[in-house]
Amino acid sequence: MNRAYLLIGGNMGDRMANLKHACVEIEQRCGTIAARSSVYETAAWGIEDQPDFYNQALILNTSIFPERLMQLLLDIETSMGRTRTEEMGPRIIDIDILFIEDQLFNTKILLSPHPRMTQRRFALEPLAEIAPDVREPLTHKKIATLLAECTDPLEVRKLDNE
Repeated sequence: MNRAYLLIGGNMGDRMANLKHACVEIEQRCGTIAARSSVYETAAWGIEDQPDFYNQALILNTSIFPERLMQLLLDIETSMGRTRTEEMGPRIIDIDILFIEDQLFNTKILLSPHPRMTQRRFALEPLAEIAPDVREPLTHKKIATLLAECTDPLEVRKLDNE
């Protein structure tokens, strides 16, 4: 059994409903969600002229091989209506593997740890809520330390969740 650290997010449609739907699909197809962060709202990163994103970090317990897991997550995105027309553009749902335990992957379908995770406050803030003492496998730094060192200026706002 592996622990996969995921980030889900989106900025189109009913953002909260889309996150909840993604969680249901992930549990049905991929494993058990052991922890989920609060939902956070952040301005778009990269292409700024688009609606704000909702993001949530998840810890997934799974026995699925990492490359297969990534394919299943891409399939969930597609089934929820995601189309990849513009890199960093608006999207209904985005499901990223931030990392899986202490494993490193550099394949056609999976690059883990996520190459820009340490530069993005919107990923680190929710992840630090549920896994502050877990170490990122490339730098071996705790998530809380990476968040403290992050220079990303975008504000990350924790929402009042139900």
